[in-house]
Parts: sequence; structure tokens; C-alpha cells
Amino acid sequence: MSWINVLGYAASASVLATFCMSTMVPLRLIAIGSNVLFISFGALDHIYPVLILHIILLPVNITRLTQLLRLIHGVKAAQTDELSVRNLLPFMSHRSVKAGQVLMHKGEKADRMYYLVNGKMEIRDLGKVLEPGAVLGEIGIFARDQRRTATVVCISDCELYEMSESKAKQLYFQDRTFGLAVLQLIIARLMENMTRMQPAPNDNQEGGVAASA
Repeated sequence: MSWINVLGYAASASVLATFCMSTMVPLRLIAIGSNVLFISFGALDHIYPVLILHIILLPVNITRLTQLLRLIHGVKAAQTDELSVRNLLPFMSHRSVKAGQVLMHKGEKADRMYYLVNGKMEIRDLGKVLEPGAVLGEIGIFARDQRRTATVVCISDCELYEMSESKAKQLYFQDRTFGLAVLQLIIARLMENMTRMQPAPNDNQEGGVAASA
């Protein structure tokens, strides 16, 4: 058996190996190796259809591998970093709100999300005070019915940036890092709200004693 035939068998074996892969990154790596082997085999043995096919497939597999690695890197970055609102400011518009003004009412249609730059706000339903750096309004715009889940009032004069619902959803689908960060933020907010709404164990015990009395 000549070494050219050995090269051909190795290339064929690498194709078989790609069908045994259960994850995409190893599959693309082996596919790239297979392309290189087939290109060598086709060139040395003058099998031009095989040569041309794998010359075309090689950059395709390299491109797909690069996209996968970027996707993995983006997901890992989103898991470790907070939502970087500073990077979103070019997509947002500036707005000033006076003390005592209601920014959003519970139950109204949610059409934008906000980033608080200066001042303080209060979520009336939870008794929680928001300070500069807070992101708010994101739950409503991604909810199925797009309704506000709480009323927010300005405690002092506030300066904030706002992003429309349509722009936020565009970024959600176009930027996977932003999308995952928003998803994690929403889950964290919902869990925090549930914790705040749960009565303390002492309250339950006192309530039970009072009821029995």
C-alpha cells in the first residue's frame, strides 16, 4: 500500500470520526483536519473533484469554528460580567425627572427600560430605594403582556437614560452577551422580589399565636 493510499484512508477515517462527535467544536476541528488530508490526497493523486470540494469546505469549517469559539467566549463573558450599561449609552436617550414624579405605574404598558445616572428612586410596591447605577424597567418590556410590575417614584431630582422597547429587543437578539446579561438580571430581580414578599419566620409564628388566641 502506497503512502498516498494511507493518506486517503486517513482522510476517510477522519470523515467517519466527524459523524461520531456529539459536540460542535471537536466536530469542526476534525472536519478541518479531514479537509487538509483530502486536499493533500486529491493534489497528490490528481483527484481534482475531491481537491476542489475540500478547498471550498476548509474555509467554511474554519469560519464556523471561529463563530462557535466567539459564541462560547461571549456566553462566558456574560456569565461573569454585569450588564455593561455604559456600552449601551449610545443607544439610549437622556431624560431628567423631577422629585415626586412617577416614572412608571404598576400595570401600565412597558415601552422602555431605564438606567439611573443621578438621584434616587423608590419602588413603592417593595419599599426598595434605587441609587445611581441601577437598571430598571427591563422586566416589563420582556414580559409576555408587557405590563409594569411595580410603581416607581422619584425621591429626588433624577437624571437617567432610557431605551425603547424595540431597541432593547433588537439588541437582545443581535448581541448574545447583552441578551444573557438581561436574562440573568431579570431572574435576579424576580428572585429578590420573591424574597422580599415572603414573610419572615417570626412573623408567621406570631401570626399563628395570635390566630390561636
